[in-house]
Amino acid sequence: MTEKTVLNATHRALGAHMVDFGGWDMPVNYGSQIEEHHAVRRNAGMFDVSHMTIVDLHGARVKDFLRHLLANSIDKLKVTGKALYSCMLNEQGGVIDDLIVYYLGDTFYRTVVNAATRAKDLAWITQQAKAFDVEVKERPELSMIAVQGPHAREKVLALVHEVDRARIEKLAKFTAAAAQGPGGMPLFVARTGYTGEDGFEVMLPAEHTLAFWNALQAAGVVPCGLGARDTLRLEAGMNLYGQDMDETVSPWEANLGWTIALDAGRDFIGRKALEAQKAAGVTRVMVGLVLDGKGVLRHGQKVLTANGDGVILSGSFAPTLDKAIAFARIPVGEPGAVRVDIRGRELPVHIVKYPFVRDGKPCDGI
Repeated sequence: MTEKTVLNATHRALGAHMVDFGGWDMPVNYGSQIEEHHAVRRNAGMFDVSHMTIVDLHGARVKDFLRHLLANSIDKLKVTGKALYSCMLNEQGGVIDDLIVYYLGDTFYRTVVNAATRAKDLAWITQQAKAFDVEVKERPELSMIAVQGPHAREKVLALVHEVDRARIEKLAKFTAAAAQGPGGMPLFVARTGYTGEDGFEVMLPAEHTLAFWNALQAAGVVPCGLGARDTLRLEAGMNLYGQDMDETVSPWEANLGWTIALDAGRDFIGRKALEAQKAAGVTRVMVGLVLDGKGVLRHGQKVLTANGDGVILSGSFAPTLDKAIAFARIPVGEPGAVRVDIRGRELPVHIVKYPFVRDGKPCDGI
């Protein structure tokens, strides 16, 4: 049975094109995906991301548990509200999922995991938590709205109660705090996102979600679907679980080595496999590709290099750049002249260092 967020009827009333996404009935666009993309890059857009799974972790040994569970080091979180991005690995070093974890107290952390991996994530986290006597509590009664763009923060701040506004305005990136919204509704405001733009991801009780969504829309924030969210995150160089990495791919191979903390004395799940792979050298690397001619780069297309074939992972037309871009996994080594097989035609592409777009502008070399 397809799940629905509390805003499902609202999306339909707005004329959204709805699709099944990870078992959820979600808006892919409300008319023009490209216009929604530009709204986020140029002003402010909002996404219903209530399909994401919010999980609270409680217990005296919860920090020890997260030191064991995550490839990144939870020890980096020293200030209440600070967040960390990390992969959660299997024993072979493959990525079970990527997630964000918030430090809310010595015995309380909050995590947000992907919708499509909810069942396996909860099963894995619960299984691993038993040895640490950690309570794993899913929070289905909470919704989440992402407000993103160069004017996103000011739109949200205008709805935050004046007693909290100055404090929320000072939130650093990858930090969160509680606040009151319209009518005193409780908000958990995180300065995080998945678009490459500044903004907030706001968690709040389901019964207040429609009022908050309507207030944002009245303030000029544009409703955006998952289609624009995908092109925005690709331009911003952000991985998508299931396309760019999965349980057969290690963080080394997904250009996520920066999320691995091989700190002394911490035996996290998958560490031995990662150390062995690092010592031996990876055989595959993830790169950015740009197609300067006509055509669209799509998932699954063959990439031809001097060292053998690779494959397109995420690929799309990039509205900010007006050209096709992609992530690809290719054999390690000097690739030579790189081509992509598009319906039997070998079209030249060039490798670039991503992100492709930063602060709304094309990056150097794109």
